[in-house]
Amino acid sequence: MSGPFPINFLHFGWIDAADVLLVTVLLYQLYKLLRGSVALNVALGLVSFYVLYLLVKATGMELLTKILGQFMSVGVLASIILFQQEIRRFLLNVGKATALERVRGWSWGRPSEAAPLAVGPFVEAAKSLSNKYTGALICFAQASDLTAFAESGDRLDAEISKRLLLSIFNKTSPLHDGAVIIAGGRIQAARCILPVSENPDVPASLGLRHRAAIGLSEITDAVVLVVSEETGAMSLVHHGEVFRNLATAELRTRLNEWLLSSAATPAAASLKPEAAA
Repeated sequence: MSGPFPINFLHFGWIDAADVLLVTVLLYQLYKLLRGSVALNVALGLVSFYVLYLLVKATGMELLTKILGQFMSVGVLASIILFQQEIRRFLLNVGKATALERVRGWSWGRPSEAAPLAVGPFVEAAKSLSNKYTGALICFAQASDLTAFAESGDRLDAEISKRLLLSIFNKTSPLHDGAVIIAGGRIQAARCILPVSENPDVPASLGLRHRAAIGLSEITDAVVLVVSEETGAMSLVHHGEVFRNLATAELRTRLNEWLLSSAATPAAASLKPEAAA
């Protein structure tokens, strides 16, 4: 082995250094893929379970080692089932990327900062839709990747404007039935299908739009704006919590806090969340 570096009884060579570096890069990219979603907590749980298995095996507890070993033997298959969305998204990104984009995407450098998202068009559009009792569902992507949900609808990749949002959610528009996804400072897609929350604690007064917004916020860190078609009330959903009946000023303040602040913090004391979990 070329250029060995003796560390006590170990011999650390260039191949070993490259091996450690590649594993570090792989783990970092895995963290980037999972951050902001519930999948990260699941992954940490699996790692903790594996560490427990190693400790039990090292201490010589044969019965517990055999029991935990049965679970570990199907760990790969269980991981594929648990992380099928993340694996699909990763393979999709690799397949679509050019060689230059791959190098840039796997870079250790700090990504270029995107321009702050202007919340004015969304607030004004929500106010207008509320006055007309027209339902709306707008999802703002943050750390979590919403590409899989955007692919369930119609791709737009359009500039954000109040008129375009009103046109999408017009009751005669073929795009109004579903969610609009905002990512990268643009309207990425419309008529998107979101996962509906199965939480039995969700109030019965909340309709399908609110349940879909809660469902997305339970598995990602997205902020979801909901306008009720029945009552015209404007609501925000984040991390499974529903903030209902927001005035225009409150809606603007909350969107600014969550979307423009460098650290998305929980709701301020002036807004009382109605927990959905």
